[in-house]
Order: sequence, then C-alpha cells, then structure tokens
Amino acid sequence: MVFGKLLGALKKTREVLTAGLSRLFSIGRKLDEDFLDELEHVLYQADLGPVGSQIVEDLKQAWKRREVTEVAQVPAHLKKKLIAMLDGAAQPIARSQQKPTVVLVVGVNGAGKTTSIAKLARHLQQQGNSVMVGAGDTFRAAAVEQLTMWAQRLGIPIVKQHTGADPAAVAFDAVSAAVARQVDYLILDTAGRLHTQKNLMTELEKVVRVVKKVLPSAPHETLLVLDATTGQNAIRQASEFSKSAPVTGLILAKMDGTAKGGAVFGIRSALPVPVKFLGVGEGVDDLEAFAVEPYVDAILQFESQKPA
Repeated sequence: MVFGKLLGALKKTREVLTAGLSRLFSIGRKLDEDFLDELEHVLYQADLGPVGSQIVEDLKQAWKRREVTEVAQVPAHLKKKLIAMLDGAAQPIARSQQKPTVVLVVGVNGAGKTTSIAKLARHLQQQGNSVMVGAGDTFRAAAVEQLTMWAQRLGIPIVKQHTGADPAAVAFDAVSAAVARQVDYLILDTAGRLHTQKNLMTELEKVVRVVKKVLPSAPHETLLVLDATTGQNAIRQASEFSKSAPVTGLILAKMDGTAKGGAVFGIRSALPVPVKFLGVGEGVDDLEAFAVEPYVDAILQFESQKPA
C-alpha cells in the first residue's frame, strides 16, 4: 500500500510528535499559556522550527478570540493549519509538449542525489515513459559508476564521459542524444557541489546555459535533492542552490531515516517551490509523489487522546 510506505517512512517524526502530544493531550489538561508553550516545544523538536512558532501563535490568537476553547479542539486546528501552509506544495513533474522533457538534478554530495535519480527514472518508467540519464557529476568517479550501474539495472541509456570531463560537455551530449532519440525524459545529473563552493555554483550556471543552447525551453524541471535528515540545514542549501539554477521542485530524500520530517514546512517557507517527491526507503521503488493531506496525516496522529 502506497500510504503504508509513507506512514512507515515518517515513523520517527510521528513518534517524536506523538510522545510530546501524548503528554499534552492527556485527559484533564486545560488549554492555557502553559499548554501552548509546551506545544511549541513539541513542534520544534519535530523540526518545524519557526513554522511551529507561527502555528502556535495563530492558535493563541484563536484561543483569545474564543474560537478554540479546549484541548480537544486543538488537533483539528493544527491539521487545518498545516495543510493550509502546504497549499500548492504538491504538483506533478513537468512534461514538455515536445520531447524530451529535460530534468536537471542538483544537490550536495551525500544528499542521496544519484539514488534519487534512479528512483525517479524508475517512477517515470512505470508511467510508460522512455528515459535517458546523463552522468554530469564528472568530478566524482563513484557518481558516474553508480549511475551507470543503475542505468544498466533499469535498462535505460546513459550518456557519460571520463572522470574530470567538463560537466557542461556531458550536458550538451546528453541533451543532443535525447533530442535525436526523442526520449520522453532526460534526467541530467550535476556535480555534487557543496553550496559553499562558489566556483561549483558557477559551473552549474554554465550547465544551464549549455542545455538552453541545445534546447531553448530546457531544463523543464530543476529538482533539488535535499537530505531530510539534515533538517534546518537543508533550508540553507535550498536558498543557495536557488540562486544558481531556477529550482522548480524538491526531492526530499531519506525521509525514512529522520525524526525531522517537519522540516518540509521550513524548507517550503524558505523556498516556496513544490515538493515533487519524497524518498521513503532504500529500494528503487521507494519514491513517493508528494501529496499534502497524506503527508500531514502521516506525521500527526492523536491516538494518545483516547482513554486507555
């Protein structure tokens, strides 16, 4: 079951919230300043950060206006606000009217970029699309080898050059080949550049320019892969990458390995682009198209309110 995977991936985040909420929603608690302060702390632990504070401030105002008067009304209010904050966050991957749709994938080393590319290729294949990949992370031999292995496993063509080759040259060759073969999607890897290395960010800008020379409408998507386990640090990466490439969507990898699943809210407030996919496991099929209500339901559960 698809929802079951998401529920499992967000288990750690849900446990952090549930542990705190079980104390807060214990029978007999009053809705007062102490309750609201504790609620803010619980949301902060799930890495909602300033967004959690914003939600609690909104709840305080509703409490003062007597719109919310008791603890039992808080869960519905919380859920409604969290869903509203993610309005517009879920959108399908782009599809160009003319083949190929070029998807540029960016992100720092270790974020899960190469694996996310493989998962995305698999996802697109399952929808009946032809897929090609371009190994533009030429600075790291392991990245090219890993992507080659995935391409072979998935039975899709790969365009690559030797280690240390110009990433822009690989991008040029890959887009040219994808145009010639009329594949549905070209997924183009880029160097696992650190967001603090200005020269590498400049290289990313060059790749974008070269892609446009071959296909002026491309890239049709620039997906930034962020490691969900880094929590608030991912927000800084999102901000920096958006300066060098027109980031159109996010892939949040390793959601199954973190209690910081709430960072989605903070990331979205810093970079208001759609969250396209969530990585929910280590398998090639473990990529979920992001959907707002299932996500909120998976991190917010209030079983602890029920009497034993």
